[in-house]
Amino acid sequence: MSIRAVAAVDLGATSGRVMIGRIGEGRLELELVSRFPNGPVEREDGLHWDFGALYEHVVAGLAEAVRREPEIESIGIDSWAVDYGLLRGGELLAEPFHYRDARSERGVAEVHAIVPFTELYQRNGLQFLPFNTLYQYRVDGRIADADTTLLIPDLIAFLLTGTPVAERTNASTTGLLRVHDSAWDTVLAERLGIPSGILPALVDPGTVIGSLRPELAERIGKELPVIAVGSHDTASAVVAVPLSSPDSAYISCGTWGLVGLELADPRVTDAAREANFTHELGVDGRFRFLHNVTGLWLLSESVRAWEAEDGASIDLPELLAEASAVRGEIPLFDANDPSLSAPGDMPARIAALLGDDAPASRAAFARSIVESIAAAFADAVQTASALSGREIDSIHLVGGGSLNRLLCQATADRTGLPVLAGPVEATALGNVLVQARALGAAPAPLEELRALVAATHEPVRYTPRH
Repeated sequence: MSIRAVAAVDLGATSGRVMIGRIGEGRLELELVSRFPNGPVEREDGLHWDFGALYEHVVAGLAEAVRREPEIESIGIDSWAVDYGLLRGGELLAEPFHYRDARSERGVAEVHAIVPFTELYQRNGLQFLPFNTLYQYRVDGRIADADTTLLIPDLIAFLLTGTPVAERTNASTTGLLRVHDSAWDTVLAERLGIPSGILPALVDPGTVIGSLRPELAERIGKELPVIAVGSHDTASAVVAVPLSSPDSAYISCGTWGLVGLELADPRVTDAAREANFTHELGVDGRFRFLHNVTGLWLLSESVRAWEAEDGASIDLPELLAEASAVRGEIPLFDANDPSLSAPGDMPARIAALLGDDAPASRAAFARSIVESIAAAFADAVQTASALSGREIDSIHLVGGGSLNRLLCQATADRTGLPVLAGPVEATALGNVLVQARALGAAPAPLEELRALVAATHEPVRYTPRH
């Protein structure tokens, strides 16, 4: 079997990357082409993404990928969820807002005054997060001027190809997709004052969205198709989770920790609603039955604050090694406390939650953060088990968090379950696998794709110590 190559664009809330994926018989590997920063920028009207810079990084990265690997056959794009761009006549009306902008809080109150959350959950099966897209739409004054709305990966695909579509896994995070048939809920949209005509046609992962516009093909160096992948980064990540059994849970851990199970059918129950468990779509119509836990954002924001205080960089592995050596009772706080959601002085806000128990040293403080994240993971795993009726036997932890040995061991200890860590780049691997399958270069069944991941990316096992 010959080696086939594709380009994966993987955009996270703090950084983005373009990678070359190569796949063949018993072979699945990634080559990092470019990595670039991403994050909020403050404008006069609030917090936005520097989308122009992000798009330029993507195009430059794709050009470099084709230069390095002329045999690339396609492009796939995934990103974080919920944020969008509004267009009129194919032109972007303004920079996309950042999901941490405070405006969506007003949207929550307005939406729930029209449609109570209990009804919303029955319609969309989506957990309550104050930045879900429908809350943002409700307070976006530009929406009346738009003829199309596109989530971030769909927006980049449109700029590359000229074809406006909504990939279904990411569309499921908007709150406007019906949970029982995965179609747009146009009735709900109109009730909320969101013109249903701006919602584009839905496509499934594996669909060819279109070919590069001629001017982009010339700049990138090759005429290529853009293939829809699981464009919500967690959907792509879950494709590449080498689930060791049907009763394995997964944690996709980076800025956020997405903790849950893969289900064939939704569990839209009062208990699931009260536990704030969501039904986001995965690849091949699977449901990602999960809960959002604040992940390594707490640690990265704390380190950022300390670096600003010191005027010097902090060696994170060294800090975590010192944190591992901390003995005695570790004070915990609620990692999901709403006070921790905005950028800013994270150590001060965590200290306010810990009160008199706040550690004095940074190593102990970092340990408290990691253990609190692990405790939140353990709680979500236990809840997923209870809600699904499944006896969970192991946890697969993928993404950047799989490199944090302290977090992996703490998660094993607090759940009492073995944690299988890796692959680190699960999202990019899932992106590559869906493209390869669409090109006929990879097996069709999801389980066989995961078997390839397991064979080529052996996880690190953490056994509970008590």
